[in-house]
Amino acid sequence: MQRNFTQLYLHCVWGTWDRLPLVTPDIQNIIYNAIAHQCQELGCTLIAIGGIENHVHLLTNFLPTLTISELIGKAKGSSSHLITHEIKPDSFFKWQGGYGAFTVSHQNINQVANYIRNQAQHHSQKTLISDWET
Repeated sequence: MQRNFTQLYLHCVWGTWDRLPLVTPDIQNIIYNAIAHQCQELGCTLIAIGGIENHVHLLTNFLPTLTISELIGKAKGSSSHLITHEIKPDSFFKWQGGYGAFTVSHQNINQVANYIRNQAQHHSQKTLISDWET
């Protein structure tokens, strides 16, 4: 091969501080858009984003030069900074320190993306995939 070829997909999950219901309906899309923008800035393509009031799931491709901790750290940091400094500076908002990260095969992208997009339904119906709910 004359050039590198990679096809890397990552499913990330992280929660709010102490699993508090901080991702409220009034800021949910703002948070998701901030995360999507950060992914784009890092050269990643957002495939799916979703969650409920106490956690977020993200499915994206990523470059081999980008570490998983850098991707998640910047996604969490940019969204948290936006909420705490611009959107709701007088309210408490914080992500937990940890995260879950899972590689996804190309064949399973649609299954994982649908799971992420339907988080509210999965949680209300208790049809969760426990390994993906860190």
